[in-house]
Amino acid sequence: MDLPAGWAWARLGDLGVWYGGGTPAKNRPEFWMDGSTPWLSPKDMGPEVVSATQNHITEAAVAGSAVRIVPSGSVAIVVRSGILERIIPVSLVPFETTLNQDMKAVRAHEGILPRWIAWSLRAFERQILRESRKAGTTVASLATDALMDLRVPLAPIGEQYRIVDAIEDHLSRLQAATESMAGAKRRIKPFTTSVLDRTALGASLATCSEQDAVDDSQHLLAGLSSKRFDYAALPPLPKGWFWRRSADVCEFISSGSTPKAHLMHPGSGEVPFLKVYNITQDGRVDFTNKPTYIDRETHESQLKRSRVRPGDVLTNIVGPPLGKTAVVPEDHPEWNINQAIVAFRAGPEVQPEWLALVLRSPFVLSMLQKTAKATAGQFNVALSTCRELPLPVPPMDVQLALVAQSAELLEVSDRFATQVASVSLRAQNLRRAVLRRAFTGSLVPQDSADEPASALLDRIRAEREARGAKPKRAVRRPRKTAAPETLPSPPALSTHIPTTAVQQELPL
Repeated sequence: MDLPAGWAWARLGDLGVWYGGGTPAKNRPEFWMDGSTPWLSPKDMGPEVVSATQNHITEAAVAGSAVRIVPSGSVAIVVRSGILERIIPVSLVPFETTLNQDMKAVRAHEGILPRWIAWSLRAFERQILRESRKAGTTVASLATDALMDLRVPLAPIGEQYRIVDAIEDHLSRLQAATESMAGAKRRIKPFTTSVLDRTALGASLATCSEQDAVDDSQHLLAGLSSKRFDYAALPPLPKGWFWRRSADVCEFISSGSTPKAHLMHPGSGEVPFLKVYNITQDGRVDFTNKPTYIDRETHESQLKRSRVRPGDVLTNIVGPPLGKTAVVPEDHPEWNINQAIVAFRAGPEVQPEWLALVLRSPFVLSMLQKTAKATAGQFNVALSTCRELPLPVPPMDVQLALVAQSAELLEVSDRFATQVASVSLRAQNLRRAVLRRAFTGSLVPQDSADEPASALLDRIRAEREARGAKPKRAVRRPRKTAAPETLPSPPALSTHIPTTAVQQELPL
C-alpha cells in the first residue's frame, strides 16, 4: 500500500534489539525456589500491559541457564502456542524480566515507540499468521526469519505518539462497550436455565403454591424400578402433574445409525441425514450447517430403524456437550439420524413441544448426564437410560399454555443473544478498522515538520555500522528485589543499546 509522506517501510527485525527465551531446568530447585526474577510465559499474556508474572526464577538460574534479562519497556510476543492458530498474544512489559522458550521480546531503538511496535504486531496479526507460521509443526509456531523480515509501516516519531494515543483512546472506549456486552451475555444462560426449569417443574405457574405440591406425583412410577434413577427421590409437582417414565408416554424411543461413508452425500440428495452439529444449543435444527443426505433406498432399508418425521424430538447422547434438543421441523416429510442422536416420538399424553422443553430443562438433563459413561474423551448415554428417564407431565391444556408462555420468554432470550453476537462482531470490525486507519496514516493528521521515518532508519543503520561487529555479550545480574516499574507515557527512550542486556539476540 502507499504510505503517507514522511513514512517508511521497515523490517520488524530493524525496529529494536530482539531477545529469545529459555526454561531453566525444572529439576534444579535452586533455579526456582524463592526466586525473585520474573519469568514471562504465554500464560502471563493477555492484557496490553503485563502487570506481573506467575513464575519467578533465581539469580542462579540467570547465571546458569540460557535465560537472560530482557530490559523493562520491551514488547513481548508469543511465538509458539496452540493459540497461534487464531491470535498472537502481544504485551508491553514495564519491568525487567526473563522469557520462556515460547516467547520473544524486542527493546525498541531510540525514535521508535514500544507501543508502536506492539500495535503494529496486532494490526498485522493476520499477515504474520499467514506468512510466518511454520508448516508441519505439532504446536503452532512462528518462524523467526519470516517474523524478522515482515515489513511494517513506520511513522515519524511525533506521529507515532499521536497515532498510538488515538488508537488507545478509541479502543479503550470500544473495550468498555465490549465488556458490558460480555456481562450481558453471561446473564443470558442463567435466564434461559431459569425459564426452562421453572416451566418444566411447574414453578412458573402463578396459581402454584406449596399446598398445591402433592407428594403423590410419583405414584405412577410405583412398582417401576431403575438402576439409574431414584424415582422416589423426585421432587413433588403441582396438583394434577405426575412423573412418568419416558417409555410410557412416548410411542417409541430409538437411536440412529450411520451408514458407510460412500452412502452419505454432502450438499444434496433425497433424504436429509441429521448429525449432532445440526442441533443447536438454543433448541433448533439447523440443516444449513454442512447438510448431508442419504438415498431413499438406504433410508428405507439399512437405516429403516432410524427414520424420523416432523414432530419427533431429538436429543444427542454422545458429547460433550450432551443434551442438545430440538423438534424435527416440517421442511422434509422424512429425515434420518446418526448413532449419536436419540429420537423421542410423543404419545397422546404429551405435546412434542412440551417433551422438547422438558428434555432441555437443566434439572431433567442433569439426571441424564449423571448416567453418562466416559470413553476416550467422550460421554455416552445408553439408549435404555433414555427409556427409563422420568419426565414431569402436566395436563394437556397446561402443557400448551406453558409451551406458549416459555416460547415468548425464550424468544426474548434468543433475540438478545443474537443482538449480543451482532454487537460483538461489529466491535471486532471496528477494532480492525481503527488499526487499518492508524497504519495507513488516516487516523490522525500528518505534520510536515516531523522528521521523516526514513531519516530515523538511516540513523539506526549508521549506528549499527559504526558499531561494527557485535560487542561481547555480558550477563546482567538481576537485582534481588526488582519492584515492577510503571511504564512511562511516553516511554523513556535510551540513547544507546545496553550491551550488558543482550543475550540470544536474533540475527539482524
